[in-house]
Amino acid sequence: MTRQIVSVVGGKAAEDANATTYDSVNPARTAETVARVQLAGDAAFAWACSVAAAAQREWARVPAPVRGRVIASIGRLVEANAEALARLVTEEIGKPYAEALGEVREIVDTCDFFLGEGRRMYGQTVPSEMPDKNLFTFRVPVGVAAVITAGNFPVAVPSWYLVPALLCGNAVVWKPAEYASASAHALYRLFAAAGLPDGVLNVVFADGASTYAGLDLALAEGTVQKVGFTGSTAVGREIGQLCGRYLQSPCLELGGKNPMVVMPDADLDLAVEGALFSGFGTAGQRCTSLGTVLVHRSVHDEFVGRYARAVREATVGDPAGDVLYGPMLDHRFAERYEDYLGWIQPHHTVVTGPTGRITGENPRGGFDGEGGLYYHPVVVDGVRSRDRLFLEETFGPIVGVTSFGSLDEAIELANRPGYGLSSSIYTTDPKAAFRFRAGIGAGMVSVNNSTSGAEAHLPFGGNGKSGNGSRQSGIWVLDQFTRWQAMNWDYSGRLQKAQMDVAEIIPDLEFRL
Repeated sequence: MTRQIVSVVGGKAAEDANATTYDSVNPARTAETVARVQLAGDAAFAWACSVAAAAQREWARVPAPVRGRVIASIGRLVEANAEALARLVTEEIGKPYAEALGEVREIVDTCDFFLGEGRRMYGQTVPSEMPDKNLFTFRVPVGVAAVITAGNFPVAVPSWYLVPALLCGNAVVWKPAEYASASAHALYRLFAAAGLPDGVLNVVFADGASTYAGLDLALAEGTVQKVGFTGSTAVGREIGQLCGRYLQSPCLELGGKNPMVVMPDADLDLAVEGALFSGFGTAGQRCTSLGTVLVHRSVHDEFVGRYARAVREATVGDPAGDVLYGPMLDHRFAERYEDYLGWIQPHHTVVTGPTGRITGENPRGGFDGEGGLYYHPVVVDGVRSRDRLFLEETFGPIVGVTSFGSLDEAIELANRPGYGLSSSIYTTDPKAAFRFRAGIGAGMVSVNNSTSGAEAHLPFGGNGKSGNGSRQSGIWVLDQFTRWQAMNWDYSGRLQKAQMDVAEIIPDLEFRL
């Protein structure tokens, strides 16, 4: 039976007889509808923000250690329901089950990290320049966070926002991707079961245009104090401009064109394994997916030969099985990926064989699937630094290969596209690893590891076209969901004016031995 899903605001289903509907289909078997979703309009989104604003005031009064216990309960609930949630993710977006299970584990890890942060919401006691006066700093919640997430990581990435935002005493209005609505609704139910008061977490299903318009209304009404967005660079720019009009700084986690540098001394088997996972895991539909492999000329031919062979031998197909990757997330991504394939030029060499959708007329050996949005993995050699395939994000199973002659050249090439999310270098030379780290503009650097992969206690985020420098995960995300408040307490019984009524000790600066 197809699931019927509606927004939940203030703890109640927000039915709307005039709402449009969206069918979330199984991309591995597109004839199957996973959920029929009622999409809210802009006024409904703004209304949800006002409901959250009313609930937030009471939630902020709950002591932070108690809020931490709620986060602990969320972690245990997700852990107990891990298999069911992972199966739903696989069904709805076609992510291989092993990857989906790892994604659910990321939620548990995030909760395990933050459950103790409620007892470490530290401020500072600061010495004053005047007697009988104390200075303090406090972390205070921002208020209401409007969180808009993509569907390639439909439960893990939202948890990076929801868990710290709620822990810090904020209320949240969450807008998931339409094509991952069933997974999002399931995650909401797990959060709600942990005992969150009504209105503290709200989930609104809407399309992009209604979300943007509703966010504009809420910002104008003053019911949103923080915006978190994970998605494309193009939409991130629009969100950033909108927030700027209201003097807000959003948390933007955007696209990537992530480079992997393979040095002459690299372990090529390890580099191939890393390039295979980061280039084609989740069918290349991660913000941290490998964009271009930069290979030293001395090992270029050997690396490309091994990489092409590994890709050709990998199993693509039914995400319920043991496969490298399954289908594209949704029809829109399949259509966009076909545009990216049009960027392949005559001076390029496709070293992996067929391109395009896997069909009976365009088959793939070892293919295990049918009736879905399955595409051939593609490795393109001979990519030049001015090519569109080199400069722009390609959200799908396609990886470019470019040669270099020196580490300085590799760093220059790695930075040229202007993204700055993730990066990787394969080398056995510590000097090369640290030179690469110092020169790369990415927010994240891996040495002898892939461009994909995050841990709950390490900052995640990018620069340039990949984001505005904000960071998720670990203690660093607390700066997104709290504001610093300064307090001074003067118990001298008189008005002491800073920088004016300060005791002066006069040195003898002419003194010499």
